[in-house]
Order: sequence, then structure tokens, then C-alpha cells
Amino acid sequence: MRFQLPIAALFMACTAGSGAFSAEQVGVRDINVFSPQRNSNLEVTVWYPSAGDGEKTLVSDNRIFEGSQAFKDATIKTGQFPLVLLSHGSGSRVEGMAWIAVKLAEAGFIVAGTNHPGTTSGYSTPQDTPKIWERTQDLSNLVTSLTTDNAWVSSISQSSVGVLGFSLGGAAAMEISGLRADLDSFVRYCEDYSDMMDCRWFAGGRGYVNDEAVSVPKLDLRTVDKGRFEQSNRDPRIKAAVLVDPALATVIQPDSIKDVTIPLTFINLGDEGKVPVAVKADELSHQISSANYVRLGGADHFSFLPVCKKDANAFLESIGELDPICSDTGLRDRAEIHQELIKTIVNTFTRTLKNGH
Repeated sequence: MRFQLPIAALFMACTAGSGAFSAEQVGVRDINVFSPQRNSNLEVTVWYPSAGDGEKTLVSDNRIFEGSQAFKDATIKTGQFPLVLLSHGSGSRVEGMAWIAVKLAEAGFIVAGTNHPGTTSGYSTPQDTPKIWERTQDLSNLVTSLTTDNAWVSSISQSSVGVLGFSLGGAAAMEISGLRADLDSFVRYCEDYSDMMDCRWFAGGRGYVNDEAVSVPKLDLRTVDKGRFEQSNRDPRIKAAVLVDPALATVIQPDSIKDVTIPLTFINLGDEGKVPVAVKADELSHQISSANYVRLGGADHFSFLPVCKKDANAFLESIGELDPICSDTGLRDRAEIHQELIKTIVNTFTRTLKNGH
């Protein structure tokens, strides 16, 4: 998934809101986690079961998307909860996954995600995009930080850590679970499917730095560090993964399948025969004994984004956005699709992280 225009300010919006909350109140807190590999702090958002004593806010409410309600900086509820990590799509932000994070927190999970530098709205380049090892390291750093930080350590069930990834985030979730991508296969994929969104992105022209469009050259995928791209990024602390439209699903090294020892749930968005080859995961899932596969019809790749506001599509067209972020013509209502996703994802993590596997 790629946003053609830098709309980071829209994703970052978090405004005071009102409205009914569920019986299980959700807290939200922004923290920084230091990354030794990046030598900088990661911007992290954490959602969690709470006492509901913070300030009511709408997370990710902006000109395009509807926000999700939570209590900012609320007191965490007493108890121990499984931890679910989030990894967003290319050109997006973790705030765009607030709608599912809130539902997971309502169901009794602590949920944490970061904005991955180099592949985030407003800061995204073709050269940074294939560096999946940086994303998996971000996720591993989150686990280390949250399970040792006095503010969270007593609230997290350290033996129950899962990951939910979307698109490029799905690739990171696959890799941190033990799968490894093959660079030569990725090169051939972009030679055969040069019209795919990710391959058009690698063809160069435009990137984003500091919320400004910049001119970038074509990226020759053969110049990507092969050793790093194909290395194992498995983190044994991860006990379950849900992968929604995962990038790189068709270029996984067959010999890495044996390294997967945890339950994986692959979800594709689209009718039969219409799921883009870039994220098609049914064949891969059938090769993994611990994997399940779900396909949601009447949806597309952008159905995983937050629900759009009524005039969002007209606004996006007015600013030159090319991707059909809010164009659901011929598709089921996005809110309806979200309800199916919520049920599948919450039930999966309840089974694999709460009830055991």
C-alpha cells in the first residue's frame, strides 16, 4: 500500500471526543522506545484495558478517516494481559490501525505499535522499503522495552506475545515469525509484475522526507543487501501472528517454512481471483502446518484502513491522491468488513495467546 501524497499530519491528529465507550474502557498512551540500531527513539502508541480515568480522545480522527475512542494516559487496569504488536503498511502510520487496536484492548490485550522510520507517511523512500530487517528489529525492541519497563512489566504476560501486520507490516510479521524472503525471487516478481503498486514505487520518481515530496532514482532491487534481506529475523518471544494481505508472501524461501513453530493466520482481502499477486497468501499458508487461511470477499487492500468520512473521496481527488483509499464502489461497506476482521483477529489471538495453543 502506498499513499501518493504526504498526509502524515492527518494520520497524527488526535482530538478530544465524546460518545459511548464499551464496558471495557480502553486507555491510550504515546511513549518513546530507543532503538540502538537506528540510534534514535521510535514513536510508539500503546492501547490497553484501563480504569477509564484519562481524557477522552479520538485517535486517528482527521480530514479523511473516522477516529477511534480511547482514554488518553488512563490508569492501566489491574491484571496481566497478552501483548499484541502492530506493524503498519508502507506509507501509513500505526494510528491507521487504531480501530483494531481499540477492539483488541477491549478484549483484554495490551497493543503496541510504532511508526517505522523510512516507510511511514511523510517519511518514506523506495530505498528504505525493502529493509524488512529494520521493521522486525523495531518490533523486537518493543517487546524488550515493554517487558522490562516498570510502567508495563507487571501488566504484560511475557509468555503471550503476538504480532498483527498489514501489507508491508504483514511481511515483517511473517519474518519475525520465522519465514525468510528470497531476494532473487523478489527481483523476478517485479520483472514479471511491474505494474504492481510496490514495483511502481521501486521504479522511482518520488519519495517523501520530512513531509515533503522529493525526487528519487529508480531502485534496482539487486542492490538491496542480500544477506540482510534473506537473514532470519525470527524472535522466539513471538507466539502467534496474524498477517493481513502480507507483502512478500509469494517470494518466501521454502526452506524457512520449517522454522515456523507458532500459529499463523493469513487474511486476504478480496474476491476469489482478485487478490493482488503482491499479497496473495493462500499457497504459502497451505504449506505451513500451523497456518490458517481466511479470505474476505467484497473487500480490497484498502478495506483495512480506517472507515472514511463521507466527503473523504472528493477531498482525496482534489489533492491528487491516486490510490483508491476511500473508493469502495462495488465493495461491501468498510465498517461491515471491519466487523468481520475484528471477529477473526480477536478470536485468533484469544485462542492462541489467552487459551493456549
